[in-house]
This record gives sequence, structure tokens and C-alpha cells, in this order.
Amino acid sequence: MNVPILDRSTLLKHIRAVEQDHPLKIVALLPRGAAPHVEGDDAVDFLAEKREGLSLLGLTSAELDLAARLGRPVGIVLASELSGTEKARVERSARPL
Repeated sequence: MNVPILDRSTLLKHIRAVEQDHPLKIVALLPRGAAPHVEGDDAVDFLAEKREGLSLLGLTSAELDLAARLGRPVGIVLASELSGTEKARVERSARPL
């Protein structure tokens, strides 16, 4: 399958729009598979910081909103939910936006 490359400026525009609508800050791009709850070879995974007022429903809504904007599945991993070796592994693999 040929997965289209995401244009960085378009990606950032969509990320900023989602951040305005949802209480989170997307800080990095993660390797595929970092958000195991999202299926699809063309999925994109992000690391985010939770802001006050973010619920599980709000996080899911942010994933769906960004997925609709990008035209592919999106997974968001919250930095606050990581710990130990998993946190170190994810942070090493993160690529800042």
C-alpha cells in the first residue's frame, strides 16, 4: 500500500486546529504502533500533553477530529499516562513537531 506523505505545514495546521478545540497539546510524532489501540498501516501516532479538562471521551474526540482532517487513523498517547521503561522508550522514539 502506498501511504501518502504528510506535508509538515498542513500537518501542523491541522494539529493546531485540534488543539484549539480540545484541551491537549500535541508535542511529537511517534513511530507507528506506539498507540496500539489504533489499527491501520497508514495510521499516525502522536505524543501529547494533557491539559485541564481532558476526559477519555475528549481524547477520543480529538483522535477522531484529527483523523478526519488527515484522512487516516490517528492515535494519541498521553505523556502523563506513561511510566518506567515504556515512558523512556516512547520518549526516545518521539520526533518533535
